[in-house]
Amino acid sequence: MELHLMVGELIMGMKCPPGWMIIDSVLTFTTDQIMEEDYDYKGSRDIIYGASEFDNFDLYLEWKIPKGGNSGIFYHLKEGYDGPPEVAPEYQLLDDINYEEVHNYKLKDWQKTGADYAMYSPDTSEKILNPIGEWNSSRIVFTPKRVEHWLNGRKVLSFIPWSEDWYKRRNSGKWSGAPDYAKYKTGFIGLQDHGSNLYFRNIKIKKL
Repeated sequence: MELHLMVGELIMGMKCPPGWMIIDSVLTFTTDQIMEEDYDYKGSRDIIYGASEFDNFDLYLEWKIPKGGNSGIFYHLKEGYDGPPEVAPEYQLLDDINYEEVHNYKLKDWQKTGADYAMYSPDTSEKILNPIGEWNSSRIVFTPKRVEHWLNGRKVLSFIPWSEDWYKRRNSGKWSGAPDYAKYKTGFIGLQDHGSNLYFRNIKIKKL
């Protein structure tokens, strides 16, 4: 890819809530990294790459989460909302195998890794998710003609944004009460803190 965002460069362009650090070139979030002076922090702990907005792009990164972990990759993110999910589409990152047991919660397919969260489910026949403790790779290719989600080198879903099918899903499901969800055609990239330890590396993005 043309633009390779090394983790150190990336963190300088990000708005960093408490708990995020770079350790051995890995962007990490843990509650152990929250300093005592930050205990009263009231804002979101999602991290936003605020140095540049992206419209059409090819994004690649590697990630791992702990048992029962949950995270996500946001794009076309805008500030000024209660949280990124109100406005930004999300590539879901999850421990599909153990999440239900850990949280006593039954998952829907659109909540599992590789999903376009609450919109499109991944193709299970193409999906390979590495075990907890091992690195996975994810890729999002976004253009107005087609969006692709890749997981560990395999394409697990594609859809046409702002199509008739897209609007039908958007207006009849989880986002029916979020009028600004995915309306923007450019915005920031964000990584979600959902209460899990998080690890990201080899983050690369190319404007298309």
